[in-house]
Amino acid sequence: MKNLEQLYKAISERILILDGAMGTMIQRYNFSEEDYRGERFKDWESSLKGNNDLLSLTQPEAIEEIHKKYLEAGADILETNTFSGTTIAMADYHMEDLVYELNYESAKIARKVCDEFTVQNPNKPRFVAGSIGPTNRTASLSPDVNDPGYRAITFDELRIAYKQQAEALLDGGSDILLVETIFDTLNAKAALFAIDQIQEERNIKIPIMVSGTITDASGRTLSGQTAEAFLISVSHLNLLSVGFNCALGAKQLTPYLEAISSQSEFGISAYPNAGLPNAFGQYDETASQMAEQVQEYLEKGLINIIGGCCGTTPEHIKAIADLANNYEPRRINVTI
Repeated sequence: MKNLEQLYKAISERILILDGAMGTMIQRYNFSEEDYRGERFKDWESSLKGNNDLLSLTQPEAIEEIHKKYLEAGADILETNTFSGTTIAMADYHMEDLVYELNYESAKIARKVCDEFTVQNPNKPRFVAGSIGPTNRTASLSPDVNDPGYRAITFDELRIAYKQQAEALLDGGSDILLVETIFDTLNAKAALFAIDQIQEERNIKIPIMVSGTITDASGRTLSGQTAEAFLISVSHLNLLSVGFNCALGAKQLTPYLEAISSQSEFGISAYPNAGLPNAFGQYDETASQMAEQVQEYLEKGLINIIGGCCGTTPEHIKAIADLANNYEPRRINVTI
């Protein structure tokens, strides 16, 4: 696989830039319920506004435009518009039957744009990361305070759902599978198990990025793991990278990146929010402010992949990319 070789060569030579927030950019379009529905879903039984993954089918030009803006800003890796692309999450919209198509088409859009930019500059190949979000269920915790043993989902149900999503993302042209915003490591293990099954069945090597989320100042994931425990829990596979995204701003994420960077042989990734949300849920941190904080990661040699999560825009990614260009990546042993 040519892209695989290019990817591992790139990560050994420089800090790779991941794109920024898809949701933040989609908000700028102010899409109405009718925009989300498009012609195809105009008579759908339930409300569809807020189903951002669906926009890959009903507003593909907007998704393509967002991807292009991130590549123009300097991104090496584009995330597909599939954060909620499982049957579990799509059940909210009664769209379970559309999951394969949603993921396949989303990957195709990102693939097309990446290929266009790679042709323009072959020395900076661009890569597609199939985004696999955490779903809205947790395998480790009970949603019922009166019944701590109850689970709303099983490991096998998660595995089946993740496998379907991962296969569609690969078929659509993803180079990488990104298991992200992990708040429950058991959910992530189901996704990793499914991806490993695909590797065996298809006899291929899939570059995997794993990104957890530290939910509060205690430094733990929602299911109670420290950064070090999280790293140990996902290190059974040969990962492209492990790291953290979301929940915290760049400054707050530093100690957790330090904790795993010193103990992992894999690449380390970070894509924090643009600071912490204000009282209205908005992110106020400017591109230059965020880049200033990210500089600490670079000076300490903590990371191999850097991008942005909630509240980040192409402006943030450009500021980070311009800065990262001046630094060497963290040293890792790259093996395909």
